[in-house]
Amino acid sequence: MLWAGASLLLRPLLLLLLAPGPGACFRAPFAPPAVNISLDEEPEVRWKPLLQDFDVNYLKAAAAEVIDSTIPKWVHHALTPVVESLENYIPQPYAGEIRGLASLFGGELSDIIMLNFAYEVTAFCTSIIAQDKDGHLYHGRNLDYPHSILRNLTINIFFLKKGEVAYSGTSFAGYVGLWTGQSPNKFTVSGDQRGSERLWNWWKNIVSAILYRRSPVSWLVRETLEEAEDFQDAVMRLSKVPLITGVYYIVGGVQPGEGVVITRDRKGPADIWPLDPVNGGWYRVETNFDHWLPPPARDHRREAANKALNATGQEHINSDTLFKVLSLYPVCNGDTVYTTIMSAETPEKYNTLVRPQGCSKTD
Repeated sequence: MLWAGASLLLRPLLLLLLAPGPGACFRAPFAPPAVNISLDEEPEVRWKPLLQDFDVNYLKAAAAEVIDSTIPKWVHHALTPVVESLENYIPQPYAGEIRGLASLFGGELSDIIMLNFAYEVTAFCTSIIAQDKDGHLYHGRNLDYPHSILRNLTINIFFLKKGEVAYSGTSFAGYVGLWTGQSPNKFTVSGDQRGSERLWNWWKNIVSAILYRRSPVSWLVRETLEEAEDFQDAVMRLSKVPLITGVYYIVGGVQPGEGVVITRDRKGPADIWPLDPVNGGWYRVETNFDHWLPPPARDHRREAANKALNATGQEHINSDTLFKVLSLYPVCNGDTVYTTIMSAETPEKYNTLVRPQGCSKTD
């Protein structure tokens, strides 16, 4: 098929060429490419499959765009000691994977380090965990970034061990972390940035946190997906491991009631907000602000999602209706890169759709 063999560099053009009417298909969500990453391979080479779907020159140009629009110039100098002795600051397998990506991109190692930490800075999101009347759990998320080029870098990743899927998730080409993922028949997890700290404070925290061996929030998601035995184990790991900054972890399991929003400080949990379906708490909505406080006056995502879920009702919640909730403006907005619907109980139904132009009030 023409679409299956097209590189990401050509897909936006194909969307335009194949559209039957002005803007019709160009605005339609589409599935990202799937990339298999073998964890049995050495970290330095395991990301080579990216080149099956991406042109390396496009990857380099896209990375430069993200870095230049996100990272203050002084960070280039601040990262010099990290680059000179990478393994002393960044644990395996991430050090090896980042080195391998730098070789793959044909660029500077410092650029790939900065690219990976750039994604830790600006992830504004909406995550929802919901339970239907029969106890089945549905987990959905919108991931919002201010970089439109990421829509062409979005990938579904299947991490393999001995040829079998150990865990999977959605990410961006060149990024070793995960904000969205599932461990089949065990649990699902998404991460939402907590608050809106200024960029320069973020970078001070990131550089100092590396020295203290604290984990980036997306690395902990990936480690938990790989190592946790079940929902309870995942919640414990995501609650207690020291992090570089605050975050919300939203976790769904396979048994009724296995759903929770973990509000994280750097050192541990600030709040645990579980599902409570017996008392009407059959869903939880988390955006980027503490659920017990009102969001900023300009941000109506939580309000819109709550209203839509209440209108849907527990008896009608499922993957399709949850996708509709996540498609409503401003839950889905101009910065929304992709929407994922997942359920650990039915891992084969994991579904991510890229939003080519986000969402607007007129959609």
